[in-house]
Amino acid sequence: MATPAAAPAPPNPNPVTDDPPPAPEPPPPTTSIDPTPSGDEESDDSPSSVSSASSTPTAAAGGGVGAEKPHPAAKDLLHISFNQDYGCFAAGTKSGFRIYNCDPFREIFRRDLASAGDNGGGGGIGVVEMLFRCNILALVGGGDNPHYPPNKVMIWDDHQSRCIGELSFRSPVRGVRLRRDRIVVILENKIFVYNFADLKLVHQMETAPNPKGLCAVSQQPGSIVLVCPGAQKGQVRVEHYGARKTKFINAHTSRVACFALSQDGRLIATASTKGTLIRIYNAAEGNLLQEVRRGADRAEIYSLAFSNNLQYLAVSSDKGTIHVFNLKINVGLTTNDKPLPAPDPDVPHISPSLSFIKGVLPKYFHSEWSVAQFRLHEGEQYIVAFGHEKNTVAVVGMDGSFYRCQFDPVNGGEMLQLECYNFLKPSDQP
Repeated sequence: MATPAAAPAPPNPNPVTDDPPPAPEPPPPTTSIDPTPSGDEESDDSPSSVSSASSTPTAAAGGGVGAEKPHPAAKDLLHISFNQDYGCFAAGTKSGFRIYNCDPFREIFRRDLASAGDNGGGGGIGVVEMLFRCNILALVGGGDNPHYPPNKVMIWDDHQSRCIGELSFRSPVRGVRLRRDRIVVILENKIFVYNFADLKLVHQMETAPNPKGLCAVSQQPGSIVLVCPGAQKGQVRVEHYGARKTKFINAHTSRVACFALSQDGRLIATASTKGTLIRIYNAAEGNLLQEVRRGADRAEIYSLAFSNNLQYLAVSSDKGTIHVFNLKINVGLTTNDKPLPAPDPDVPHISPSLSFIKGVLPKYFHSEWSVAQFRLHEGEQYIVAFGHEKNTVAVVGMDGSFYRCQFDPVNGGEMLQLECYNFLKPSDQP
């Protein structure tokens, strides 16, 4: 059993812990970390131990926008992700990580870990998870020359420009999700949930093989909803921690390739490895509310995102086209929801007018199609989110590109490009 090597620090919105896969009855970590601390805890058989870290990489602040064409440095990009409210995005590279503001677009800061050399390794960061806009980030080493071991989650305090703790596992970390009160760590076949205030392990679960680290967690204070792959093909598991219930949704007959959870935890969007249909479910009851069609041919879905008002869903895929769909769901209902027209009467229902032979044509012709599209390079990986300005979408690509565009909810069609930047350009500041 693990025993703390330091007295617990006071709870704070930015804590940390350390964790390998569990023993039959895993003792929770008991050391919490505050902005300056840290405790140290070691265990051979417990799932988690907290330890202080001494890395103090040099900050290399930068700013400004890049060129519109992808930069050669894109080959150094290992990871991109939006923060919880889509106001910022993070990039992990072979030499460190960078944080950007979406609107207006600007680089907030960058950290060159390769130059620090404190651990004798490289600077590769394979996962960067922000906690809204606070000073705490979760980092996982990645690439050919990782800065940290890929089986550790390092908790970075940017006020101190160093790691203040770590979570160690027996297998590589596939992903991390943060709430102000929870840390969620995703391994290939397991997920661990920690309480941020006292760092106790509050839940662990097994999943189907999850090499992409798929997981989503609600962000509203209070109720916590977590979505992860289920144990069976095509299934998603929904944990309602407030209601203390688990719901399994058989979303697809093929494997689930991507899903998204609305910030309030009420809606789930799922896509399978076929990538032709996206389905929207009620998270509480697990019933299907709406089905929309991305296209007819197979595609790899890279990201799904709900708008804050839950009127739209954005989708990105390897086809290089960003789709925005109109959600015709009355989200005021929380149980036994049924698909209902959207409250905005000006938003048209875009579908082929072939109702005169309804029932004869294949389901393809009766599908609900996207209201708006934005076309980029096919084959590139893009992630998408809704902007804070009305009817805008932000797109970040693994080619180092950032786009902001606007869609017309009434007339639909091609989106208007508002901005295009290369976010991997060298820093403009020394």
